[in-house]
Amino acid sequence: MCLQVEQVRLLDRFSSKSTNGTLYLTATHLIFVESSSNNSTSAGQEIWILHHHIASVEKLSLTTTGCPLVIQCRNFRMVQFVVQRERDCHDIYSSLLRLLRPVSYEDLYAFSYNPKQNDQQREEGWQLIDLGAEFERMGVPCDQWQLTDVNRDYKVCETYPRDLYVPITASKPIIVGSSKFRSKGRFPVLTYFYQEKKAAVCRCSQPLSGFSARCLEDESLLQAISKANHNSRFVYVMDTRPKLNALANRAAGKGYENEDNYSNIRFQFVGIENIHVMRASLQKLLEVIGSRPLSMSDYLVGLESSGWLRHIKAVVDAAIFLTKAVTVEGVSVLVHCSDGWDRTAQVCSLGSLLMDPYYRTIKGFMVLIEKDWISFGHKFADRCDQLDGDPKEVSPIFTQFLECVWQLTEQFPQAFEFSEWFLLQIHEHVHSCQYGNFLGNNQRQREELHKSGGLHLQIHTVPLQVKPVHTM
Repeated sequence: MCLQVEQVRLLDRFSSKSTNGTLYLTATHLIFVESSSNNSTSAGQEIWILHHHIASVEKLSLTTTGCPLVIQCRNFRMVQFVVQRERDCHDIYSSLLRLLRPVSYEDLYAFSYNPKQNDQQREEGWQLIDLGAEFERMGVPCDQWQLTDVNRDYKVCETYPRDLYVPITASKPIIVGSSKFRSKGRFPVLTYFYQEKKAAVCRCSQPLSGFSARCLEDESLLQAISKANHNSRFVYVMDTRPKLNALANRAAGKGYENEDNYSNIRFQFVGIENIHVMRASLQKLLEVIGSRPLSMSDYLVGLESSGWLRHIKAVVDAAIFLTKAVTVEGVSVLVHCSDGWDRTAQVCSLGSLLMDPYYRTIKGFMVLIEKDWISFGHKFADRCDQLDGDPKEVSPIFTQFLECVWQLTEQFPQAFEFSEWFLLQIHEHVHSCQYGNFLGNNQRQREELHKSGGLHLQIHTVPLQVKPVHTM
């Protein structure tokens, strides 16, 4: 499919400048080609907009100069075209609405794209990152931590990876019992091992405790995590939610751990808001930076009122607490939120990056994303709005993580092997769903896609002592 519309003007939203050209609508891109008469000394400008990058498209009322079409992208680009004929504008508008969010995975271009690779080259993409080798790099398995095959067929938790690491004293009945007491079956497992202090970072989801329920197997598993670290007599349990949110979940039969039942834990609420608050905050931020030229005073007021930097600070502060607990106090930490795939991923991955210089390299950063985000079931397809689904499931969780990393690169540029360009490229491709980089929602889903001919995604020496990110 290729729809071509002549006499289209591209408007600069921050000035009165405009550029005439031709608009092409293909199966994968919206392409604007500047007319050669606008620039006789060089080739006409081309702007390519991937359909999957488009977050919203709005057709405004007809004016004397044409029909405006405003496009806002997930990579924060915003463009406005003025199409001379309203009928042409409507055709583009209606076509884009159909192309923005495919209904099924098979409709994504990544599934029809045919790269110039042989079967061996394609298979190598699946072997690029070896999480087993990554845990060996951490020093696991060891005398206190073992690899368990309890989830080898995804029967205990379908959103967890197949290979999981648990305390050596944790038997399969204890693991299965704990999974039944945790939301979505996401029981406590190892995600990072700080070999110097023998302290562990574990992750899970909230317990189904309500106001009084308890689970002996879950208590035994946390006791095993505590005993796996001979340097500490207790475990920090970090609930990344605001306390009021966790209390509200108790009324629904969920909630958080009762310290009276878990005698070896010290509880810590962090206060990172949920996906709905984060979605609203980003929308407010986009309204500030994308609508019209603002004075510096108005911009700063709008930025503050959006709450975006406040949320970034909350995530960074939580990662700093985690880092200090593990590297300074030598205490193991269990991190969870509600279901353990949003705020938990943010805090665990950012904390690991602060503790381990390997994750600040290009390859290491890729491993970190594979380990804490993809394999542990972050809902990329839902959060990044890759398919036509529930808009309430969309939220910029991974975007926030990348901004947190960017804040650190600004403070410690020499501690990272990569710059903001690398982070921008990752953000670009997370939303593209192109050329075999579809992420899906969990490891099991991707393995099934791989077997059916599907896809896969193809980064200093001491922990960073980080200054908090300041809001205004």
